[in-house]
Amino acid sequence: MACAEIPLRRANPPEIHLLFAPGIGSCVSSPHFETDKEPCIPVLFPDGHQEELGWRDVLLRAHLIKDLALPLPPAASAVLRLLVVMAARVSGLDARGQPRMTARQWAARRRELLAHPTGFGPDAVHAYFDAYIWDLFHPVRPFLQDPRLAVQCPQRAGVNKLVFGRPEGNNLSWLSPHSDTDPQSVPSTQALWHMLIHHYYGAAGQWSVRTVEGRSFNRAKAGPLRSSLSFHPLGRTLYETLLAGIPKPDPSWPDQVDPCPWEEPLPHPDPDDDLDPAEDPDPDAAPPPVSSPGRLLTGRSRHAVLLIPAPDGRHVVDAYLTWATQKKLPALDPYLIHHIHADEPVTRRHRPRRADADRAVWRDLDALLLAGDEDDRKGTQAMNGKGRYTVQRPDAFTTLNDLPPDLRAALRVRVYGFDQDGKTNNRTWYTALTPPIWPWMQECDPAAAERVAQCRKVAEEIGAHLDRLSQDAWKQTTNSASPRHLPSWTRNARTLYWPRAEATFFSLLKEPDRSARAAFAADAIGALRTATRPAIAQHFRAAEAVATALAQLRLCSR
Repeated sequence: MACAEIPLRRANPPEIHLLFAPGIGSCVSSPHFETDKEPCIPVLFPDGHQEELGWRDVLLRAHLIKDLALPLPPAASAVLRLLVVMAARVSGLDARGQPRMTARQWAARRRELLAHPTGFGPDAVHAYFDAYIWDLFHPVRPFLQDPRLAVQCPQRAGVNKLVFGRPEGNNLSWLSPHSDTDPQSVPSTQALWHMLIHHYYGAAGQWSVRTVEGRSFNRAKAGPLRSSLSFHPLGRTLYETLLAGIPKPDPSWPDQVDPCPWEEPLPHPDPDDDLDPAEDPDPDAAPPPVSSPGRLLTGRSRHAVLLIPAPDGRHVVDAYLTWATQKKLPALDPYLIHHIHADEPVTRRHRPRRADADRAVWRDLDALLLAGDEDDRKGTQAMNGKGRYTVQRPDAFTTLNDLPPDLRAALRVRVYGFDQDGKTNNRTWYTALTPPIWPWMQECDPAAAERVAQCRKVAEEIGAHLDRLSQDAWKQTTNSASPRHLPSWTRNARTLYWPRAEATFFSLLKEPDRSARAAFAADAIGALRTATRPAIAQHFRAAEAVATALAQLRLCSR
């Protein structure tokens, strides 16, 4: 007997789907987890308490919420992008109306919304969420998933492949007690977070085989945010954060429909096949052009996912993970710092600044503050006059001058980083928060912005000298050739220098007449002395080598 779906409608509770169980003849409820209503997004309130809310309640109570509280920074980065698009839809700031808003009209509309602290209109919020399917396990349109994978993939990937941090396959269980021989389910809320991380930060390389129209592939491209560092304007409430982060309308974007994945039209079912893969767009075909804000922030995933729920829908027990498209989806994310290499081909000219857990976030401040492009050189290529690039600040920071003065004065920056390589290795993720940045913005105080840039450049220049001189001193002491890895002197000196340099950096911003070069050189001298003090007592030639390095650092202070 074929499985027939019977929707049972009630007045208030969410829709429940009933299925006839094959061979039984009785009805059983199908799993569901409606993300717009189920508590799945942790948020922080001003009094310090946390709650988990669905997408709908997050927008309804955005003016009462202080910030997101997701424990996984890359998931928070993805959630914030989805919420920005939802906020743009319910507020009208997506500029999809006809005629399209000009930049001045758009800025005026945003200021008008920010002047009303009562939040988004409840009618607009409910109308938007009632129009689409948000169920994580919907049989036809599961949220941000592709149901065709159940037909197109012969093998499931496993729940351990879905959850970041768990060992999967033959990998050893160093930091987690999980194993593929006894896979443990994951709560549906957390499965949503990890699914979003795959969509935005997913690995390149070999995945499950997926067969489309007789062609089988098992390799996927890296996610659109892989190994990137994401910067988001942070207001006093989530309502202000979302409105401040909406990308401005740009006439260069295609003037056409801009659907998010959940806004795409439902496929027409084949009466002879309950799940006809041919009804949905061909994943191997050229994707539609990227448009803003919908496709730009939510529609560039390179990975396809299908979650397998437990019978009650509260947990995920398995998953399909594979490639979503083999085509390129070029676009400039509005929350990333981009390095522009003018001498490279157009397709490789814009490169996002990579996340680096060893690099403090204050070293990126000047890239957010300066309105113009900044020439920069890096590494050994600078010695040959190559590797020149300009730094372009995130597009979301180009309209902060249009915000109300009280919000501008309080605006900070939330930073989400995922330190990864370009393929499969994940090192660590992290988050950071800056002080209010408007007093240093070039639009507010050009001299302060230039001071920030000058201090950062001097700090990095002295740091590079410290690295080189500490290595030279180590080689002179040990009579060794260049090591394959950084010697301990250099690692220890670097570890001591950069925290000191951070404190010095912020003190220099309060003392504009103080010499930055002398201040950072003093930090480097102190770091090298502390790092090499044990070696001086152990090695006969260490004292002379260290004294030479310290003398060179003193010359740098002039």
